[in-house]
Amino acid sequence: MAEPVEEPSNRPSDPWGRIKNLKSKRNGSNTWQVVAGSAVLGLVVATGAVLAAGPWDNGQRKAERQLAAAEHPTGGVHHGRRLPGAPEPAPSAPAVLGPLDTVTRSAPQDPASLRTALAPLIAAPELGTQVAASVVDTATGEQLYGRGAATPMTPASTVKIATAVAALSALGPDHRIATTVRLSEDGRTLTLVGGGDPTLDTAALRSLATTTAKALGGDDEDPVRLAYDTSRYTGPVRHPIGENRNIAPVTALMVDEGRLDDSDRGPADRSKDPAGDAARAFAAELTAAGVTVGGEPRAARPAAGARTVATHRSAPLSALVERTLTNSDNDIAEALARQTAIAKGESADFAGARRAVTTELKKLRVPTGGARLADGSGLDRQGRVTPALLTTLLARAADPERPGLRPVLTGLPVAGFTGTLSTRYRDTTGNPGLIRAKTGTLTGVNSLAGTVVDPQGRLLAFAFLASGSTAPADAEAALDALAAALTGAGGTAG
Repeated sequence: MAEPVEEPSNRPSDPWGRIKNLKSKRNGSNTWQVVAGSAVLGLVVATGAVLAAGPWDNGQRKAERQLAAAEHPTGGVHHGRRLPGAPEPAPSAPAVLGPLDTVTRSAPQDPASLRTALAPLIAAPELGTQVAASVVDTATGEQLYGRGAATPMTPASTVKIATAVAALSALGPDHRIATTVRLSEDGRTLTLVGGGDPTLDTAALRSLATTTAKALGGDDEDPVRLAYDTSRYTGPVRHPIGENRNIAPVTALMVDEGRLDDSDRGPADRSKDPAGDAARAFAAELTAAGVTVGGEPRAARPAAGARTVATHRSAPLSALVERTLTNSDNDIAEALARQTAIAKGESADFAGARRAVTTELKKLRVPTGGARLADGSGLDRQGRVTPALLTTLLARAADPERPGLRPVLTGLPVAGFTGTLSTRYRDTTGNPGLIRAKTGTLTGVNSLAGTVVDPQGRLLAFAFLASGSTAPADAEAALDALAAALTGAGGTAG
């Protein structure tokens, strides 16, 4: 039976919906302002946490700050101009977080108090029969708390952190995946060549068709034959878990992740032949562009001497990584693993991707002992990682000397606001916005790995892996409480 995994929220607050398009009403100012008012307290905390988390000022973090500014232009102090006749602004509440330049980052962390805070929470029976954990200070790399930190555990979707780091390290954040159209020397055969971009969509096919029609000239009414090439990937297209609504066949050519509905995240019915469907959709776009296509598309490589007449490039790898982590996107995760394999000269299949990702992590001096990166998405139960591996990866992503890895942090779901954490942290387990973390869920497996800013202003990386649980919702709540304790809420840590 297919393994159930988390179903990411369809809330419009993810960074590929309206959040990215909002215009900042701060006129580019990066000055920290103490923003309050009980009505906007949650958004204020989120903004303060991400501001304290690191020096970057792009991607999702900036977008969230823009959202807070755009949705709440008045109320409290320094929120912008008040419209004529508008009600008086609400009085400001005390500062939630201190200004960045007054936070005491030099104060020593007390591991003993951290152990005291986490001990009763990590012993919660809701977490199941085995729990392993690691908490590190990202600035120093020092492990502040560990419980079986070197114990290999089933990571579920938290393994996407490893996949993302390896892809960014091997390819760089600006890399784009190309889909091309090639024309044979005799001008009679077009070949749609898949590059491995699972986010290819109808608009991209239409653009490719329009450019191709112009290259053909439109003077010859004889039909052209259409072929499609998926040879960039090798090996079986089915994931080891088999046919499943959580992932399409892994092929180098597909449209909208092979989804058969209008969804862009979460489980969905999938095409059994995503490459063939993509080719047929492209044939329809060619016809609409005035090109006569004869016969059905067939699977074949471009003929020798064929030239490229149209190219579409995916969003930058940085954006693909953020989308992968925020929405726990299995299809993009497997694509990232294969792109890493290609970059490292390995075969673009599950085995080659495993070797390539492992090699890249070793290059980053990440503790890979006991790890088995069975796939890129975490759907394979045979995968194993240690909590120490995950926290080391997060620390690498926070390293100012490695800015190319930063999308791993900006892509983590924000507690109570985005992606797979959008509906969590809305009770007494902690203030929304203070925690950013990747979730993981399989039958009997629950995990959470991410970052949090402690009361001294330090960015901590944490990983909590649990197995043997029988009630997923209760296990998730127990994990949320562990991460919330790191914020020092209620004076329990720090």
